[in-house]
Amino acid sequence: MRTIILTITFLFLLSKIFGQTEEPKLKISHLTGDFYTYTTYNTYEGNKIPANGMYIVTNNGVVLFDTPWDTTQFQPLLDSIKLSHSKNVTMCIATHWHSDRTEGLEYYKKKGIKTYTTLLTDELSKKNNKKRAEYLIEKDTVFNVGQYAFETYYPGQGHTADNIVIWFDKEKILYGGCLIKGADAENLGYLGDGNVKEYYTTLKKVKEKFPDPKYIIVSHSDWNNLNSLKHSIKLAKKLKKKNYR
Repeated sequence: MRTIILTITFLFLLSKIFGQTEEPKLKISHLTGDFYTYTTYNTYEGNKIPANGMYIVTNNGVVLFDTPWDTTQFQPLLDSIKLSHSKNVTMCIATHWHSDRTEGLEYYKKKGIKTYTTLLTDELSKKNNKKRAEYLIEKDTVFNVGQYAFETYYPGQGHTADNIVIWFDKEKILYGGCLIKGADAENLGYLGDGNVKEYYTTLKKVKEKFPDPKYIIVSHSDWNNLNSLKHSIKLAKKLKKKNYR
């Protein structure tokens, strides 16, 4: 009997240890000032893939850039933001139509959050049966929310036909979404909905328009390395030469 009790106790303690070391489903990191990144995870081709988003805390509420990929983390993200900053998310912008960017749009819309995508993203979301936003951005736009301003910019086709980036001019923060890959990336990732021919030109436009970022946030890699855009341009150039010689 004593052996059984000891075994059960050991298994319980072992499960607690492994439970403590398990990676959290939602990770929030401070970027700079009122800017934060958040990471959720999903499985793609058998691998656990991180998906980074960003949010900014303003005097008029919190602005969210992209939504969690993990559907179980829509509300925990809102709760974490409320707990940490005593503010609600009031606005959310998704940067292209894939689920790792748009999956939470409908949920957040029902919560009274103003959700945005470009007109092109909405068309592709509708065509591919993805979640859609309430408000549509018809052209490159500068938003002013509280004490902060940011610009949405469509540089052309790349990862998808509709991918946009977000630029904070004062803070020199470039939110690149899935268009820009990490500095350690071996390739440009999934290109089933991409434009191999235009990817290089599109990335060059981003670099020329925003030449001096202090931070570059990418979707599926570490964002601490500023070489991500330069590296992505090299990958796109190599891919273009390979396919269009």
